[in-house]
Amino acid sequence: MGRVTVVVVCCAALAAGVAAAVVVCRRVKRGGKCGKANGIMKEFEEKCRTPAAKLKLVADAMTVEMHAGLASEGGSKLKMIISYVDNLPTGDEKGTYYALDLGGTNFRVLRVHLGGKGVGLINQEFAEVSIPPHLMTGTSDALFDYIAAELAKFVSQESEEFKLSPGRQRELGFTFSFPVMQTSINTGTLVRWTKGFSIDEMVGRDVVEELSRAMAKQGLDMSVSALVNDTVGTLAGGRYTNKDVVAAVILGTGSNAAYVERAQAIPKWHGVPSKSGEMVINMEWGNFRSSHLPLSEYDNAMDAESLNPGEQIFEKMISGMYLGEIVRRVLLRMAQEAAFFGDTVPPKLEVPFALR
Repeated sequence: MGRVTVVVVCCAALAAGVAAAVVVCRRVKRGGKCGKANGIMKEFEEKCRTPAAKLKLVADAMTVEMHAGLASEGGSKLKMIISYVDNLPTGDEKGTYYALDLGGTNFRVLRVHLGGKGVGLINQEFAEVSIPPHLMTGTSDALFDYIAAELAKFVSQESEEFKLSPGRQRELGFTFSFPVMQTSINTGTLVRWTKGFSIDEMVGRDVVEELSRAMAKQGLDMSVSALVNDTVGTLAGGRYTNKDVVAAVILGTGSNAAYVERAQAIPKWHGVPSKSGEMVINMEWGNFRSSHLPLSEYDNAMDAESLNPGEQIFEKMISGMYLGEIVRRVLLRMAQEAAFFGDTVPPKLEVPFALR
């Protein structure tokens, strides 16, 4: 594979354990059932252990899946998606550009003014918008119409500094942080939703077409010039300021990684040869799974009750979308079995995802 392989392994349950342990420590001297609570925590801690030897096994398992994903489509738990990005920014870029980042419970719109070689970023403006929960499981039209309306509002507030010369169309980079099978630099079909989204009718559709249609309805004179995953975008942003950057990792609502691979190390690539000899690979490592991962009973129960059971196991262990839920499940067991919050279990503690 490429010059650098970056593997990050941790356990959401461990983070949950830290949070729960703080509560345990504060209550350890109260009541006779604290011993039971401590026992639950000790058991939990043991299941979350990740000594170096275990991490090495996880890293080796991920490396095997990476090779398999590069060899053929569908041959691995890791999609190892070809991004069609074979040239990364140099820092010499100049002009005004827009970006839309959709990847979780919020989306961001951004405009930047780049000054070219030796100048870099002159100015930027952005806005962040929350996505109403009902749109995450509604229809594709409703979701993209909402996004396009907010984008149009942002464009309408464009200051003179960002105005384009007459006749030039605004260009938009679309960061779409869900598994997409790309067919070119600005086309790609949705493979599946993650991070709490579930709009079945959208699977298999071109996400750029959906956004372009919604923008046209808003009267926006704007074209999508590039479709990238947020991890690929992060890698490009890093390369803009540092030519030695070769990998990027996202730890947010979800988790993913991208890196620069040698084109000749991608057997499944049958497109036009890369002029640079390299290709950015979007790993989609959130779907990684291995018997060596330190999965606890809380991880397994949460997965079984999730919108996508059996999928995105690695992501469910380490990303922000799920950390609070792991904490809740640990505390709920302590409340039920050790009367940790008194004789009555707090009702809110029984509500899934009550802890963000």
